[in-house]
Amino acid sequence: MAITKEKKQEILKRLDDIKNDAEALVFVGFHGLTVGDSTAMRNKLREEGVGYFVAKKTLIGRAFDGAFEGDAPELEGEVAVAYSTDPVAPAQNVHAFQKQYKDQVAILGGVFEGAYKTREEMTEIASIPSLPVLRGMFVNVINAPIQGLVLGLNAIAEKKGA
Repeated sequence: MAITKEKKQEILKRLDDIKNDAEALVFVGFHGLTVGDSTAMRNKLREEGVGYFVAKKTLIGRAFDGAFEGDAPELEGEVAVAYSTDPVAPAQNVHAFQKQYKDQVAILGGVFEGAYKTREEMTEIASIPSLPVLRGMFVNVINAPIQGLVLGLNAIAEKKGA
């Protein structure tokens, strides 16, 4: 079905806003996804602070042409854009849905730190732990020497007490 020129202008405006406001973008390929699954995915993404916008590939290409460094990934099939101000949230959330809906949802590529990234690079970015997990890992690294010292002192105290 043909889209009117006014509707195309609205879509381009929305994609331009997304391009300017988002820290990271993920191009999502979806094929054969039911309306119910698509709605559930959109709701979950919204809860995580990730936007999701479906547009024609030609309009996506026109909106992002020359906006980022490198070569844009090849967009195949039906395409949507997942975006957020959190640099890793779109990739992590889409990757989780990619695991859930094996052949129906796929990461096609994306934009991270102002440069186009391939499917493989975006999948690697998706494997970065969330900020609370990274903080917990950091605290554990700092706590490990102190914990070792306490265990050693406890063993000496038990040995002298016995």
